[in-house]
This record gives sequence, structure tokens and C-alpha cells, in this order.
Amino acid sequence: MCDDGSVAGAAQAVPRQALGEAVDPIALEPVDEVEVTTLVDNVYDALLVGDERARRPGFTVGSADAPQFEGGRTAVGLVAEHGFAALVTVRRGPTTTTLLFDTGLSPDALVVNADRLGVDLTAIQGVVLSHGHFDHAGGLAGLARRLGPARMPMVVHPRAWTRRRLSVPGREPDELPTLSPRALDGEGFALLERREPSLLVDGSVLLTGEVDRTTEFERGMPPAHQAWTGTAWEHDPLVVDDQALVVHLRGRGLVVLTGCGHAGAVNIVRHARRLTGVPRLHALLGGLHLGGPWFEPVIGPTVTALTELDPALVVPGHCTGWRAQHALAAALPGAWSQGSSGSAFRLVAPAA
Repeated sequence: MCDDGSVAGAAQAVPRQALGEAVDPIALEPVDEVEVTTLVDNVYDALLVGDERARRPGFTVGSADAPQFEGGRTAVGLVAEHGFAALVTVRRGPTTTTLLFDTGLSPDALVVNADRLGVDLTAIQGVVLSHGHFDHAGGLAGLARRLGPARMPMVVHPRAWTRRRLSVPGREPDELPTLSPRALDGEGFALLERREPSLLVDGSVLLTGEVDRTTEFERGMPPAHQAWTGTAWEHDPLVVDDQALVVHLRGRGLVVLTGCGHAGAVNIVRHARRLTGVPRLHALLGGLHLGGPWFEPVIGPTVTALTELDPALVVPGHCTGWRAQHALAAALPGAWSQGSSGSAFRLVAPAA
């Protein structure tokens, strides 16, 4: 697929609408419990209150030197930045496995927040990158320093290495930081490049691969988002490396975690349902990329479609945007929950 490396080739190769059941359905093993801990998000709210689904960090989760206070110390919270990272822990029977999904924007925020939350990053068993944008991969530098020379498996789409830029009319183009597979290999990551759906953790975690684009309203990135074809910069609306992580919570339905949701939240959920044959969406968490003028017309139909799916939990984060947050909270008041750096969402299968 799109072996010529061009944006035009990628557009031709992206999955088209496919109705009915998947030709090669994924046998996703149900799990008994899944917990998603947001290690990095755009927001940190120390006053959020936990409930039966969400565990919130305390008002202070650490301390730092500060000579202007008596005793020379002050309390600190967690780092919030325009990025996303989540720790995903799944339990099936007696077996528990933890993956890291994205790593945030800056080299240090992931590690700082993990330390303040008491998360041992050396205990993770693999890394998944939702796509190649730098606000999801910047924390790999700090993670590599923490892991040392250990070979950590990392699943990534082969187009995550694409050079991209923002070319806004009237301004100089701004080229985005581009991931280097050679550098990541040198830092100890064992890269697994996959375009197709990938089953991880003994078949109980699904990485979607390239997502079928089946809605009429999720139109991708604006013209300013461009990719280098090898000879020229061209509009890159699809971000074909965008993937989501999916878990089947026994007796409840699918738990879907997105990084930015560039393929469209509804496209992603449809794709996951079709691949797995599981009709019920139990939870949707992560970035939904509905902020800004280009995406605001998509909010209405997205909210309508998600309302019809009737999930039990919706935790929009990162690039969702405040207008979409308000719309989702109003339409799904029982399901919507505020995302924040440090929040953990624990979902459990019904008792057998």
C-alpha cells in the first residue's frame, strides 16, 4: 500500500467504505478489567472529584524547592501541555499487562508526571504510537533515558516518519519535528511497523491499523497541513498513520482510546466495531480533534452519532476543543467525564 511514499499514493491506498462484516474479522479476546491513566493532557485540574469510574490525583502530588516559602519547599501538581500520553493496563484472569499509548509533547512531562503519580515506566511492556505528530512522540526522549539500554517494543505505522508542515497563508511555513526511526532504534526501541490491524497482549488489545473512512462529515485536516512527497509539499488531509487502541471489556463492549482521532471519532468507532464484530461501544477516551474553525462544523454530526452509540463513558481530551467538550457534556451528561493529566479511569467487567 502506497509504497511510492507519495501523498497521492496514500490517498489512493487509504481504506474505502466497506459495508457489512469484516472479511477477516479480528478475534479480540475479552478482558476483565481495563484502566486508562492519563499521564499527559492539555489540562490539569487539581479540584476534580473522583467517582466510581475516575480516580483523581490529590491537590498536591509532589514538592519542589522554593526558597520563598518557609522550609524552602512548595507543593506541586502535574504538568499539562499540548500533548497526550496514557498508560493502559488490561487484566484478563490473573494476567495483567501495561502499555504506554503516546508520550506527550515535551521530553520531560511524561517522566515528571509518572514519577509524581508513582508510575514505574520501566514496568511497561510496550509502547504504541497513535501517529507521528510530535505532540504524541516528544516524550520518547525522556522515556528512553528512563528505560536505559533495554529493548522496548514499539508499534508504529510506517508513515509516522512522514515529514509534515503547517503552511498557513500569509505566514512562513512551519515544518513540524519529524521522528527518526534510526534514532529511536539507537535509543533502544524495537520498532514494529504495521499498516494492518495488530493484536497485542495475547490477543486482548487491538491496534486498529489504517482506519476506514466511511462518514460523510469527517473530512480530515485542513489544506494548511501538508506532507513532503519526496519532490513537493502537498495537502495531507488523511494522516493515514492515525491508529486507535481497542479493548473488549467482557460483558460491556469496546473501550476505544484515540491519540488525536485524525481519522474521525465516528470512523474509528465504526472501524473497531466492524473489525471485532462487537456492536457495543462502552467507552471512548482521548483526543477527538474537533477544535478550531475547520473542525467546528463536524461537532454536530459527531455528537449526534456518538449519542446514538450511547457509550457509558466519554472522556474527550487533548485536541477535542472546548466547544466540542461542551456539546458532548450536554448531549451525554451521564457518560461525559472531564479529562486531566493524572486522571485514571477504571472499567470492570460485570461479575460472572
